[in-house]
Amino acid sequence: MTASTHHDHPVRLTIGLLARRTGVPVRTIRFWSDEGLVPSDRSSSGHRVYDAAAVARLDLVRTLRELGLGLDDVRSVLSRRRGVGEIAQAHVRALESRIRELKAQRAVCVLLARTGPDDEPDERSVTLMNDLARLSAAERQNLIDDFVAETFAGTDPQAPGAGIAEGMRTLPSELPDDPTPEQVGAWVELAELARDPDFRARCREMAVAGSTAPVHQEPQPDPAAVAEHAGAALAAGVDPAGAGAAAVLARIPGVTELDAAARLRAADTIELFSDRRVERYWALLATLNGWPAREPAVPAFEWFATALRASAHDVKP
Repeated sequence: MTASTHHDHPVRLTIGLLARRTGVPVRTIRFWSDEGLVPSDRSSSGHRVYDAAAVARLDLVRTLRELGLGLDDVRSVLSRRRGVGEIAQAHVRALESRIRELKAQRAVCVLLARTGPDDEPDERSVTLMNDLARLSAAERQNLIDDFVAETFAGTDPQAPGAGIAEGMRTLPSELPDDPTPEQVGAWVELAELARDPDFRARCREMAVAGSTAPVHQEPQPDPAAVAEHAGAALAAGVDPAGAGAAAVLARIPGVTELDAAARLRAADTIELFSDRRVERYWALLATLNGWPAREPAVPAFEWFATALRASAHDVKP
């Protein structure tokens, strides 16, 4: 469109004609005019009329609005208080944040779609799942940091196993741009664990015990051997309190040297530091961080502790 007709008369379009030519609704053009974004004049009869400059301005405003810029940003561009590039960069960041939110919401919906009639989540669970999935990286990290700080407060940072605190903080800086339903589910479950007072108390108990030097320093059975042999016995259905357990214990280095009292102490220690929910915490971190998955080890150690306790009755004090 040119700024003049064949007779060099300025272009002056009514609001209705401008709406038909541009496809922008009359009410929108009127609103933008009232907001000072699109200039207009008045005809002798008092109706709004628009010249070629107004048409060009309308095209720019429409483009900026279609890109998602708010009216204040559009006004800043038009008044040259801020450049288009500066505003576009800020808008890109906002769009990226929104895209991450939408992808997280999509993953939540996929997760919900997989649920069957027997495990249909309640309304609170659905709301919690969506809210937690959309937390920012800083908000997620703060939630975990608060949990770890409470768990390890006052414990000796130089004690064996103190590095576990840092491991428990290890969250990825962001959920992936396109999170899988499994990753969203892992984050939601991890956040629920970290917020659970009973879980916090259990982790605190383990942290305090781990920072205290034990009274008895007898050698402990090799954890790898426990996982191997006790795990195999558990899988085979061997009763840890039955006759077959003795042969399994004999295959684990360090057990035969333990007297009855030492076996009971070892069972106490294993039961203190073996917790399925804590192991689940590490498994969820692995899912979020892309670490290799590991088979649960706690059930094998539970079997081992029960077998040690049962065998103490058959060992000379």
